[in-house]
Amino acid sequence: MLVNNNLHRPLEVVLEIPVRTYDIDFMGIVSNIVYIRWLEDLRLKFLDEHWQLNQQIEQGYAPVLAGTEIEYKRPIKIIDKVIGRLWLGNIGRLKWTVQAEILSNNKLAAVANQKGGFVSLQNNRLIPIPEELQKKYLQHQQGIQKN
Repeated sequence: MLVNNNLHRPLEVVLEIPVRTYDIDFMGIVSNIVYIRWLEDLRLKFLDEHWQLNQQIEQGYAPVLAGTEIEYKRPIKIIDKVIGRLWLGNIGRLKWTVQAEILSNNKLAAVANQKGGFVSLQNNRLIPIPEELQKKYLQHQQGIQKN
């Protein structure tokens, strides 16, 4: 799994992540399942900054997750300083992809990709990506091309 190594990271959010005692497994390292929670925290921050969940619900739709891939690079311990980064990797007509990295003491600890879409709250069917989010992504893409 490759994560975008250049600075082209549309709508990137950064989150300082505390490691809690309940995040640690019997080996003294962060349990694999904790990374899923951290990705959820990053997606919620993304929504807070770029596409607020309460507005989506008012408009009758919500995001759904279709898949997660994580590649663990190094273990994280309770004393480590952890930073998460997440950005919009791709957006299509019906589906989106976000990419993420987890850094521990400024070293890459994990990379992840998540895929999803938006569903109607009335019938739970996939709907096209909201036009406003597509525009925001395209504006970022055009800004990169101009530089």
